Amino acid sequence: MRHVKHYILIVSIALLARHAQAQQTIQFSQYVFNGLALNPAYAGYKDYLTLNLSSRIQWVGFPGAPKTGTASIDGLLNTTDKNVGLGLIATFDQLGPETTSSVYANYAYRLRLDALDTKRLCFGIGLGVIQYRLNGDVFSATDAGDANIPAGTQSNLTPDFRLGVYYYSPHIYAGASLFNVLSGLNTNLVDNMQLIRQVRTAYFTAGAMLPLSDYIDIKPSAMLKSDFKGPGNLDVGAYLVFNKTVWLGSSYRTSVPVWSNSDLQSGLSTDDAVAAILQINVNDHFRIGYSFDFTTSKLASYQSGSHELSLSIGFPGKKQRVVSPRYF
Repeated sequence: MRHVKHYILIVSIALLARHAQAQQTIQFSQYVFNGLALNPAYAGYKDYLTLNLSSRIQWVGFPGAPKTGTASIDGLLNTTDKNVGLGLIATFDQLGPETTSSVYANYAYRLRLDALDTKRLCFGIGLGVIQYRLNGDVFSATDAGDANIPAGTQSNLTPDFRLGVYYYSPHIYAGASLFNVLSGLNTNLVDNMQLIRQVRTAYFTAGAMLPLSDYIDIKPSAMLKSDFKGPGNLDVGAYLVFNKTVWLGSSYRTSVPVWSNSDLQSGLSTDDAVAAILQINVNDHFRIGYSFDFTTSKLASYQSGSHELSLSIGFPGKKQRVVSPRYF
């Protein structure tokens, strides 16, 4: 069962690295540029139809390392009162022989808080399905007919929903969301092979845009996520924004104590990664970004870092006017 052991090794290392962050959910370094991936209440924030694409290749050179991609589109149902935002997001995540795919339809109700419509409090819900797939063909059994190895590709389809709340003004934002709400309500076994099921996860995000001069702004941001079972994952960073066009930033990701759990292994490293990030607004409605993660955990000597690419395209209507520019 050499290949089975290899898969278990891949999964164990991946889970240890994510366990230090208390997560099995996907991780993006450029999360501030794709709010719908973290919070359904973000739908419609840009005031116009927006397409976001993200691709992440983690731990380059490590066999079976995670590969993740998302595609989302969101906008307003009515551009007059702007009270309802709608969005659709699809996510693909592969770890060794296991693949997790999901699709969610998102709805956000956006409460207007001031006469100039620069501040909103938004409540969101996302309804969708998650498909877990395990490719048994990558395994090679030492013993013929090993019952622990599934024949071909096995899959499991599970309904799910997510919730969120999001506040924004011209200079600050804050949000909270809960993902994989139905996770853990039933078992997820495929031919006696336990799949790595995504766990219920809470996200807390906040950030600001602060002017340093007429042409330079600084944008600090933070994200905390937790699965309620152990250490949380804290991502803190900042961008220097030049003329609202070029964004140069960095972030640091580590684990922090949120919930105590006696079953957790002691002595695990809290370090995860440091990311260097570059974003360019080609024009008001087209953005491209790249980031590279320098791994700071014990995995550093086994791989060559992580690459992430993101793209955003806006489709404003002819009569749409944005009173307050969107920088989050």
